[in-house]
Amino acid sequence: MSQRFTVSKSDGDRRPSDIQGEVNQLFEGDEPPTSSGAEREGAAGAEVVVVLKGDSNPKESSPFINSSDAAAEKSQQYDGKNMALFEEEMDTSPMVSSLLSSLANYSNLPQGSKEHEEAENNEAESSHVLKGPVLGTLMGVYLPCIQNIFGVILFLRMTWLVGIGGVIGTFIIVFMCCATTMLTAISMSAIATNGVVPAGGSYYMISRSLGPEFGGAVGICFYLGTTFAGAMYILGAIELLLIYIVPKAAIFPLEGLEVYGTILLTSMATVVFVGVKYVNKLALVFLACVILSILAVYAGVIKTAVDPPDFPVCILGNRTLVWKTFDVCAKTIETANGTVTTQLWRMFCDSPFLNATCDKYFTANNVTQVQGIPGVTSGILAENLFGTYYEKGDLIARTNMYSAEDQDDPLTNANRYVLADITSFFTLLVGIYFPSVTGIMAGSNRSGDLRDAQKSIPIGTIAAITTTSTVYMSSVVLFGACIEGVVLRDKFGEGVHGNLVIGTLAWPSPWVIVIGSFFSTCGAGLQSLTGAPRLLQAIAKDSIVPALRIFGHGKANGEPTWSLLLTACICESGILIASLDAVAPILSMFFLMCYMFVNLACALQTLLRTPNWRPRFKFYHWALSFLGMSLCLTLMFLCSWYYAIVAMAIAGSIYKYIEFAGAEKEWGDGIRGLSLSAARYALMRLEEGPPHTKNWRPQLLVLVSTDAEQNVEQPRLLSLTNQLKAGKGLTIVGTALEGTYLENYEQSQRAEQVSQSMINHHIMSILCSTIPGFCQVTVSSNLRDATSHLLQASGLGGLKHNAVLVSWPRNWKQGDEHQTWRNFIELVRETTAAHLALLVPKNISAFPSNGERFTEGHIDVWWIVHDGGMLMLLPFLLRQHKVWRKCKMRIFTVAQMDDNSIQMKKDLTTFLYHLRIDAMVEVVEMHDSDISAYTYEKTLVMEQRSQMLKQINLTKNEREREVQLIHDNTTPASPATPATPLTPTEGAQSPGEQIQMTWTEKCDGEPTKPPGAATPEGIKDIFNMKPNQSNVRRMHTALRLNEVIMKKSSEAKLVLLNMPGPPKNRTGDENYMEFLEVLTEGLNRVLLVRGGGREVITIYS
Repeated sequence: MSQRFTVSKSDGDRRPSDIQGEVNQLFEGDEPPTSSGAEREGAAGAEVVVVLKGDSNPKESSPFINSSDAAAEKSQQYDGKNMALFEEEMDTSPMVSSLLSSLANYSNLPQGSKEHEEAENNEAESSHVLKGPVLGTLMGVYLPCIQNIFGVILFLRMTWLVGIGGVIGTFIIVFMCCATTMLTAISMSAIATNGVVPAGGSYYMISRSLGPEFGGAVGICFYLGTTFAGAMYILGAIELLLIYIVPKAAIFPLEGLEVYGTILLTSMATVVFVGVKYVNKLALVFLACVILSILAVYAGVIKTAVDPPDFPVCILGNRTLVWKTFDVCAKTIETANGTVTTQLWRMFCDSPFLNATCDKYFTANNVTQVQGIPGVTSGILAENLFGTYYEKGDLIARTNMYSAEDQDDPLTNANRYVLADITSFFTLLVGIYFPSVTGIMAGSNRSGDLRDAQKSIPIGTIAAITTTSTVYMSSVVLFGACIEGVVLRDKFGEGVHGNLVIGTLAWPSPWVIVIGSFFSTCGAGLQSLTGAPRLLQAIAKDSIVPALRIFGHGKANGEPTWSLLLTACICESGILIASLDAVAPILSMFFLMCYMFVNLACALQTLLRTPNWRPRFKFYHWALSFLGMSLCLTLMFLCSWYYAIVAMAIAGSIYKYIEFAGAEKEWGDGIRGLSLSAARYALMRLEEGPPHTKNWRPQLLVLVSTDAEQNVEQPRLLSLTNQLKAGKGLTIVGTALEGTYLENYEQSQRAEQVSQSMINHHIMSILCSTIPGFCQVTVSSNLRDATSHLLQASGLGGLKHNAVLVSWPRNWKQGDEHQTWRNFIELVRETTAAHLALLVPKNISAFPSNGERFTEGHIDVWWIVHDGGMLMLLPFLLRQHKVWRKCKMRIFTVAQMDDNSIQMKKDLTTFLYHLRIDAMVEVVEMHDSDISAYTYEKTLVMEQRSQMLKQINLTKNEREREVQLIHDNTTPASPATPATPLTPTEGAQSPGEQIQMTWTEKCDGEPTKPPGAATPEGIKDIFNMKPNQSNVRRMHTALRLNEVIMKKSSEAKLVLLNMPGPPKNRTGDENYMEFLEVLTEGLNRVLLVRGGGREVITIYS
């Protein structure tokens, strides 16, 4: 990790000079034992070595550069230290004393909101010293978590949840949600104590544990959840303001929440933009409001046992009335002047007189006044144990009271009754309640400010969750035991004079709860608008999501201006929903997904047992993490199954976007460890035996050559590889380099990087192709050995190549290219010996790239000998690719004189039918014919050329032998010299055999020169030689087959045919190349195929 710092170096009377730079490595000499702390700070005797980032070579400030002064300094540095043995390592590795000093003095000071404001206030100062982490468990973790967990749901919806769901149902919901957050806190504590966690909280933990893809996806989901939480808090504050504090301010009957919510959001965003120091200063005030409000509720509960408050509810029949526009809960009252009708009478009757026409239900039922807060000792708990769910518009009725009503009569004067504003059901209650237990990450988000984060985060977070869970669960029971059921189900307190229901329970006044909850809700909204932009900025600065890079910038002091603007826009979209009950499930989804992946990260790290997994927090277990993850997933679908699917789709889209377009990050994450474990397990399973024929797929070793700059010379070879990947097989791109490994290490690494980038390019060129490829570079003293090593050593266990793809050697007839075709033929022999299939495309430059398309044409297969079905399978795989998809497949086979061509065609058609391959079948008859003069002539020219090449090489050997003979004669006492170096082809035989093949012994023992050898007689003998009959027959076959293929397949887009094997002895290697050249002459694209000796296709399912 690079750090920016200033180093001062003083020597005697010289003035100190400042060196400032990005530092990768820091080497400090021993300080004088007599130096004081102040002297050490002044670097009086310190020697500092600075290596600039991006270059491993020492700069001029280093004492290790090659100069006499530097050498003297270096020798002095190690004098008396007993470290001279490690002088060479000191250039790249620090001394242990320097390493321990840098680690011990590590201070993680994130540019959090507090530091931003300190930077603003001290811009004029030349130097600004940041204070070290000073927060303890109470102030740094416990209280922030308390403030974030307690929120708007407790004050605005908790009583309604108890009334709708019942004490038992609500208790189950609270217990599930609190258990989920407790299990998540345990997993989070394990991750947070497994090393230093910089600012970033949950995003940092997840991204470093599960990788950048999961980290980015979950980090953005957590950001969206925090942003929508801000919208929920603002809607809650506006609801408190317009319904309970200033009801007359609701001048917008339809869009009141949207208008006032937008105004409040703008004000809060302005406060955060101007300076978050105001938010930090008011944080304790907001926290005090929360705590005082909760204490007021508990005090009110205690008071109800002695003196219940007077909050009557007026009930007509069993229907709860809206108590806002009448004063007395009675139809008539007796006065001195007689019976007088009340305001309630006038609400249901057409006149204030006793003989007025009234509502039928009003006339048939009595008016009853019941106590809204009967008290904790009233026994009302038994009535509130079970839930009562309503459809939207249903009447909030008291269940144990008589009501005289006709079911056929329509509901009249509906606005006089308390009605259900939404349809309620159990899962809806889960979604609305869960946001009240979020906020457990507040402590981990402040990890940079904590004195001892690894101790404070587990203790503070778990203690806060225990406290809040106790409050929530006890409040469920106490609300059910103190408050009348119709009051609990009255969401907005319309039946208790428009009071906040929980406020009616509070002591000394309902306004304590109303004012306290309003300020705490505003504070929570400010905290969300402060934290969400910084989370987005942290994600953007990691550069894992390219589209978010602009949000990593901000003001000069680092304030996330652009992130704040985006956060405000997203928050506004939540406010426009204008329903607290509709916004709550949305943010529940995002928080639950974040918590689910925190549990997954802990479980994975525990099960994989990675060496770096050593948390200080020991009270965790993978089973607890899996239980927490399962609870999160269950709650997601309980809250809202369609919201859960949308949230997962968003996270999945972000994951794939980061995977394809994001920056490559190696954070040692658990997914990499999981991949390694899964790969090891799969490889061990593959080792159990060879794959069945049904599972056979081409695992390709692609041999490519590189130019001087290590660029691939045949990029179309990789295109063909990509087009063959419909079999979803392995691809290894191999490159052979000539030289020694120590001298060519950097060159091999560069070639490997280029090959890998070429693989990635060809993979990305096809969206449907997701098969990764590997590259391997081998360095050896000669290319032949390097290629052989690639063939033998590539792959691992059962994941080895079973086919080799290599292009036809170009310009093999040129004299200086003779070693190329010799290496090619040796490769053919080695693949045959290793039972590997061999694919040789000829004219590879004419093959299509991945971007081309054939709209018509044929892929012709010339099936001459059975090779295990390779010729059948390869065209099928090619036609799965969009380049070859519209090409039709034709299969040609050759019939001899004694074959029944008609029966052959029927059998082949049946065979293809059972193979489920669609292809046209044609049997070509090749009758015996006389060998033409052209065949003799072509064979003769081939043999003459081969003989001349041999003699040219022989002449070179003769010159070397003459030089050696002269040397032996002048140095008679010298020992026997080694034999003349042979080419790999010649070296395959013993020297004696080689001489026997090349020379003929005379009677006197003198070797005679073969015909030719740079003499006129030898040249004359070459032109008088006769062709070998075996070569004539082979040439005849090649010419006849080429003639038939040209006649049938000259217009084909691709021709596949069997590749003949090379001769067993190496004397006819050059003739073998000529035969293949004649066989494929005139064809544009040819793929020569040689099977690996096993069946690769079957008719069975």
